[in-house]
Amino acid sequence: MNTPIPVLTIDGPSGSGKGTVSRAVAQKLGWHFLDSGAIYRSLAIAVLRAGIPVENVDEIVALAENMNLSFTTDDPPEVLLNGQDIAGEIGSETCGNAASRIAAFGPVRQALLEKQRSFRRPPGLVADGRDMGTVVFQDAGYKVFLTASAEVRALRRYKQLKDKGLDVNLINLTREIEERDRRDLERKEAPLVMAKDAVRIDSSDLDIQQVIERVFGVVASPTG
Repeated sequence: MNTPIPVLTIDGPSGSGKGTVSRAVAQKLGWHFLDSGAIYRSLAIAVLRAGIPVENVDEIVALAENMNLSFTTDDPPEVLLNGQDIAGEIGSETCGNAASRIAAFGPVRQALLEKQRSFRRPPGLVADGRDMGTVVFQDAGYKVFLTASAEVRALRRYKQLKDKGLDVNLINLTREIEERDRRDLERKEAPLVMAKDAVRIDSSDLDIQQVIERVFGVVASPTG
């Protein structure tokens, strides 16, 4: 009898710290890492570059099926879209909003589903996203739902963008995050919800190391 390859899913809203935490936990465990947001954001960049309207589902699906994508687990990661590094573009709000919109389409999600599942390789996988535990890896043995208030998440994003020398507005960022939350919660295909068997962690009042330790504890615990 084959033993399933272990998977830790870390789902949650934008800005909750999933990426940093997932990468750190994957490195600590020595497991592979899947940033599903990077897949959707990369497709969004491909869509924007091609000038395809975000409502044109058929063309977006075709693009998804044919794009060549790879990324590293380093911090910061290198993201290669058809051989070109797009890591500098992937974090923009324009890209994030486009990714959230195209992710609402069922055929687009289906086109990228098998691509995501192919990351499940020995010795294990840490998968970061919004529907990793509810859709992509429903059989995962370890599941976390990482969240924080919209205000805290907006402030974190504000500081990140300011550190990069970008001119940003905290009020606008908060509004954009709240709008994205609503869209992700209300969409018909794979809405953002916590898996019934997931451990909920609110990072609003925790530093990044505390969050990493709590998430690592979910896997290290004898009961999962």
